[in-house]
Amino acid sequence: MTDTDTGAHTGTHTSTRTSTRSDNAADVLLLTLDVNGERHEVITEPRRTLVDVLRHDLRLTGTHVGCEHGICGACTVLVDDRPVRACLMFAAQAEGARVRTVESLADGTDLSDLQRAFSEHHGLQCGFCTPGFLMLAEGFLDERPDATKDEIREVVASNLCRCTGYQTVVEAIDGCAVARRCPKEF
Repeated sequence: MTDTDTGAHTGTHTSTRTSTRSDNAADVLLLTLDVNGERHEVITEPRRTLVDVLRHDLRLTGTHVGCEHGICGACTVLVDDRPVRACLMFAAQAEGARVRTVESLADGTDLSDLQRAFSEHHGLQCGFCTPGFLMLAEGFLDERPDATKDEIREVVASNLCRCTGYQTVVEAIDGCAVARRCPKEF
């Protein structure tokens, strides 16, 4: 090893090495994340994305990784009730916020009304984009429960799907919105 490899400084050689995890505890963070109503402590590097922490550290694999550029929407989660691309957000930015993933929608084995609407209206085919659409729709309907089909269509255009043609996704979200506004009385 040369002096520059070890980081030592002798004579005319200068160190070009930066600190590593073993040299500097600042290369990792202890985060406390509120995910799906549960508190999680995670030790991670500051540059790790929220989607990576959700999938790899917390094992919440319903949030999918697609383009990793924020374009496809497969990684959409809710952060403080607003849809967010988890591939564009550092996990550290989610500390102190409420994060919801697709796993939060079902109650045990009972699907949520939105998940049932996607099933009833055939709003999914291969299913890869479905978690992102569900979380986008959940956040949107919370904000705009009286949304029109045109508004829904505009919102779902922000997520990519290669299978459904979007019409069934729009129908599913609209069906759920209508049912939420006009619940059946028993």
